[in-house]
Amino acid sequence: MYFAALLARTEDGWEASDTELDDVETLSDLADLAREASPDEDTVLVLIEQEDAWFGVVRVDGEEDPRIYVSDAAAAARSSYGEILLTDELLGRDPGDDGDDLDALDLDGTEDGESDDEDDEEGGDGGDTAAGTGEAVPHGPVGDAEVLDDLGVSEKELRSMSGDAVGEIAEALGASEVLETVR
Repeated sequence: MYFAALLARTEDGWEASDTELDDVETLSDLADLAREASPDEDTVLVLIEQEDAWFGVVRVDGEEDPRIYVSDAAAAARSSYGEILLTDELLGRDPGDDGDDLDALDLDGTEDGESDDEDDEEGGDGGDTAAGTGEAVPHGPVGDAEVLDDLGVSEKELRSMSGDAVGEIAEALGASEVLETVR
């Protein structure tokens, strides 16, 4: 189960709106959606969570590039919403290096879904990969852990959040009541 909400900071405090991400395909689309929520170019936070698996924060300040934090990149890589956030830049990859060339194809004769990797049989994780890249995605947090520092949520607090992280963030921002109206 996923939950996504926009929190826009205004002169009167925070305003919340739930958001449908079905039409969002890229980080640029998500940033545009956030900017639409605040015509005055105020700070907008996009908060996304998948129950107990991972959460993400995208911060958009006017026309600046979005700042992103994802609590668990490997878990997010298995999610269509997470894939939007896990950009090449965030994962430390060269843009456009999608790994879909012939050299990257697995031509060892195994069928789709089968693996000759002994780690799978021994309980290893087999390595999480970002869709279409064939490259491992790190377990644990990625991105800008200081994304909420100036709003009262320290890097340490953000990294320690789990469970209802979106609720914890909203509470720290003084926006829990407005968030609950869209939950």
